Amino acid sequence: MKQDYYQVLGVSKGASPEEVKKAYRKLAIKFHPDKNPDDKEAEGKFKEASEAYSVLSDADQRARYDQFGHAGLGQGGAGFSGDFRSFAQDIFGDIFGAFFDQAGGGPSRGRDLSTRLSVTLEEAASGIEKEIDIERPEGCETCAGSGAKPGSQPQACVQCAGSGQVQIQQGFFAISRTCPRCGGNGSIISDPCKPCSGEGLVLKESKLSVKVPAGIDHGQRLKLRGEGEKPAGGLPAGNLFVEVLVEKHKVFERRGRDLICEIPITYSQAVLGAELDIPTLTDSEKLKVPSGSQSGKIFRMSGRGVPDLQSGRPGDLMVRVYVAVPKSVSGKEKELLEQLAEVEGKPVAEEVSFFERVKEFFE
Repeated sequence: MKQDYYQVLGVSKGASPEEVKKAYRKLAIKFHPDKNPDDKEAEGKFKEASEAYSVLSDADQRARYDQFGHAGLGQGGAGFSGDFRSFAQDIFGDIFGAFFDQAGGGPSRGRDLSTRLSVTLEEAASGIEKEIDIERPEGCETCAGSGAKPGSQPQACVQCAGSGQVQIQQGFFAISRTCPRCGGNGSIISDPCKPCSGEGLVLKESKLSVKVPAGIDHGQRLKLRGEGEKPAGGLPAGNLFVEVLVEKHKVFERRGRDLICEIPITYSQAVLGAELDIPTLTDSEKLKVPSGSQSGKIFRMSGRGVPDLQSGRPGDLMVRVYVAVPKSVSGKEKELLEQLAEVEGKPVAEEVSFFERVKEFFE
């Protein structure tokens, strides 16, 4: 059941639009995802507050909600769909300055970066520590990240008065937008620093050690805190996300925690049974194939798969055996096969028509 929107915002049913707006501002600042990284509970409360405000701030939707409750708002009872973060920024771009912008309108921390790392299936299964080379933006030492040539200073933008935001009036609301003149920086650089071309950042090559945990799968990402863009001025660095690409294996196919491989056996091994050496990711292991095994039969080798990323519990190795038909045989083999065909009473030299085979099948 959805919680009452008035209870979500902590206001009475007769609250004025200004009271609703004030209550939402307070909750949005408290539970914003950028202020509460990796906190699912805070993210949920932020979404609830944004949904409640989207309804109660709209006169028509609020009237329908007051009369019919959530049922009056259409499917799911929600009057809002879309990106809650974008919605909050569009409506209250000015109040998130504490963690989106500084006083001058710049970012409060470095940007997040991403890269890729290839590992073998063996490395993904056992875990490994690998070194990677990355090129990332770091604060320019020449201008200390200001972007201005040493000896000069950025000038406050006259259009936004240094705030990086401009107000656009839409009905009863004043919506904050990024200043088109300074691009949200709040300042204009008339004499840029040459090494960084006025950006305040320069590209630098770095070596990083990445710990790949045992059981990681293709496409999963690792988060390296503080290894993203490193701005100057004492601002915290962004994060680096490493997407792990697991290379295809020549023998094994991975399905979750389980591994699958196909092993050829001869006709005689299928009929008489055999003991086979089966390769695993670390060594080899004996597998007993009982007599009369059919082509395509699957054998399970417990605990010889890939460990679970969370629990560490290994999966299984599924071995599918199939009877491999040789393209050519020796004279001795041909002679023995002809003798076998005579014992079976199945002709091999003369062609048997399709209809005769069908008749034989039903008989």
